[in-house]
Amino acid sequence: MANAFIFVAAVFALAYLPLSPHPATTLRSFVKTASVAILVVIALLNEAPLPLALALSFCAVGDALLSRETDNTFMAGIGAFAAGHLAYIALFLTYPSSDPTLILDRSGYFWSLIILGIVAATLLAPRAGEFKRPVLAYIPVILGMGITVLALPETGSLRWALPAALAFVASDLILATEKFLLPANHPALKITPYMVWSLYWGAQAGLLVAFL
Repeated sequence: MANAFIFVAAVFALAYLPLSPHPATTLRSFVKTASVAILVVIALLNEAPLPLALALSFCAVGDALLSRETDNTFMAGIGAFAAGHLAYIALFLTYPSSDPTLILDRSGYFWSLIILGIVAATLLAPRAGEFKRPVLAYIPVILGMGITVLALPETGSLRWALPAALAFVASDLILATEKFLLPANHPALKITPYMVWSLYWGAQAGLLVAFL
């Protein structure tokens, strides 16, 4: 049954891909939200860890909010995704095979994420305008998710957790670049929506598979 639901979620994700660069519509919001909400159903049906189901649920809410593309829903969406990342952090640190000492053993990943966070904050702070505070508060949360996943051993299905978490970080950084750093007529904006969505949904599906 899980495979059938994953297939349906993937169909919704693929259906959203061509819609991703277009303005908000009810159909667009529904397809986007459903592609992650179905992953929540899969997690619950398979008795996955509760923090995983919570993380996916918060992110599905965030998808619904961000898909409306207003300033208020953007702010609320940041909050929903921050809650999702905190749930992922709890999952990574409380999972039975988690070992926090592994984090510093993987110093390359650790320091790369720290430097990435400093660079992102430096670039975004003067350009985020009224969103400066929530954006700067969000950066350590998303990077915290990327760092704490290092506590998981790369064995069995858990080997998917690290690349999935890094894909999540990448999607958020591209989204921030798209929204705050690139001018409105930049040619990269023709492809960034597809990059953001592919990395993001792939990350959510990868994290689900890692813990099933």
